[in-house]
Amino acid sequence: MRRIQLLPVTALSLLAACGGGGDGITAAPPPDLTLTIGSDNAMEVAKVSYESAQASGGLGSLSGGPLLVGSAPDGVAKARGAMALAAKTSTGLAQVPIPGETTPCGSSGNVTISADIADPLTPTLSPGDFFEIDYDACDEGLGEVIDGVMRLDIESFSGDFLNELFEMTVTLTLRSFQIANGQDVRSSDGDATVSLNTLNSPTVSTSLRGNSMRIDANAASELLTAYASAITAELGLVPAPFTMSASGTLDSTRLPGIISYSTPVIFTGFDAEYPSSGEFLVSGANSSLRLIAVDNVNVTIELDTNGDGTVDETLQTSWAELGVSPGTSS
Repeated sequence: MRRIQLLPVTALSLLAACGGGGDGITAAPPPDLTLTIGSDNAMEVAKVSYESAQASGGLGSLSGGPLLVGSAPDGVAKARGAMALAAKTSTGLAQVPIPGETTPCGSSGNVTISADIADPLTPTLSPGDFFEIDYDACDEGLGEVIDGVMRLDIESFSGDFLNELFEMTVTLTLRSFQIANGQDVRSSDGDATVSLNTLNSPTVSTSLRGNSMRIDANAASELLTAYASAITAELGLVPAPFTMSASGTLDSTRLPGIISYSTPVIFTGFDAEYPSSGEFLVSGANSSLRLIAVDNVNVTIELDTNGDGTVDETLQTSWAELGVSPGTSS
């Protein structure tokens, strides 16, 4: 039976988060914006759209390695350990058969790993290589149950993989991919092109761009279209500074209409804190709001309720009152 070496765990749980990058996906035209933003719904619109931008970053974390540990405290970011579970090792390389082998998870369930690597001996990655991991109610005893399929198709790779100094682009595909942690259940369906650059380590940069991704979390369902995200993090410093940006169109069951979002001023912050600077612009039907980070505690929301480009109302609040999670992914 042909056997390969699975990629080091740190290279397969990362790829993250908000406003740039990634080739290979031609986005469909975004739908018309239908939600009118006003003082009565500004807080909820800001919360839901910001969380969706965070979630797009969390999707990227499925593709690379636990390099941004401080940047993602919960939610989809828990899947950062998914590749580690599949590898069945915390360090070094694991032997994985091709076309696949089903093995039991630590507590219950199974995981089947299939892969095809053109150069398994060096080892390195080449365009056309792929990894596909099929989780069947996999519980490793770490407090979460993973189900569904995650596939990584290598588009490009350069650098030294074993020393984790490389640049690569992959297509991430999720099919009924679900992570359950107690009553918190999150699932995703869709695909994205994700890029990871560790050549300037300890500075790590990731970016993600997709046409369509549906993210269901408990009772809510979010459809992201024409979305993108990007993060950089200085992992050699404590606390680690990060930058974050995002853009996309959102159709959420938590909102009575469709909005678009972007970061005209990139967010900056440290580790799992709230951003301390940056701006988040949400556009609706002839209306918009601008979320401005005053510092890592306070935020200002400026409302343009009639689409004339002037501020009609200003709200002073805090990140905590807004109700979003700190860090860069949800």
